[in-house]
Amino acid sequence: MVQMPSFSAYAIPDIPLIQTDDDVLAITLDKIQQADLSLADGDVLVISSKILSKSEGRRIALDTVDPSDEAYQLAEETGKDPRLVELILQDSTAVSRKRKGVLVTQHRLGFVSANSGIDQSNSLDGDSNVLILPADPDKTAQEFHAKIQDELGIHVGIVISDTHGRPFRIGNIGVAIGVAGLPAVKDLRGQQDLFGRTLEISQQAYSDLVASAAHLLCGEANEGYPVILIRGIDISPPHGQASEMNRLPENDLYR
Repeated sequence: MVQMPSFSAYAIPDIPLIQTDDDVLAITLDKIQQADLSLADGDVLVISSKILSKSEGRRIALDTVDPSDEAYQLAEETGKDPRLVELILQDSTAVSRKRKGVLVTQHRLGFVSANSGIDQSNSLDGDSNVLILPADPDKTAQEFHAKIQDELGIHVGIVISDTHGRPFRIGNIGVAIGVAGLPAVKDLRGQQDLFGRTLEISQQAYSDLVASAAHLLCGEANEGYPVILIRGIDISPPHGQASEMNRLPENDLYR
């Protein structure tokens, strides 16, 4: 029988609603054990940025926000709540695009996204509270990776995921905003295709592909699966960080 390439993905059940200062990794490892699963060397955990934001206390009450003059101006142009716009500006370094209903920014972490990744979904009192992205997803991913290695003696890749839209395609996809223990980008340049032609420009957004695969299970609505275990993919070195995936402004024709 021909051995066909394959991988497996498991949505970890019963992850509770995360509160400030909850230990997301400890909860995850406990729920994996309760599900009669066990982490193995080479596995990858994909963890939603939302539950990390909640554990870091990144839920902000809009009535505590004092909008700046710039926020009021952008709110007028976009039709958005000026308090929300103020938070978007605080978590960004530049405004990329704006129009009614749309505010696209360059996030402080380096990527370009709508509303600086600020989310009002899957949060209690969503109309009056918002979730800001985690402070340093790459650092958190590295901490989780190292802790698993120290406690369990195995190498497990970590992806902190978020959902982003794309300029020329409808709909959101999963992306990696924090990476540890697996490649962020696989550089295929110098390899050969099926016909012996040398690849000259091919680079694979490997951790984004992993995040998107996980999002087929975790979803964006009421699925309630913020942690996905992926097994059977290649996580051999060189390992990277999500920050490596940000295209430099001088190479970006659309920013």
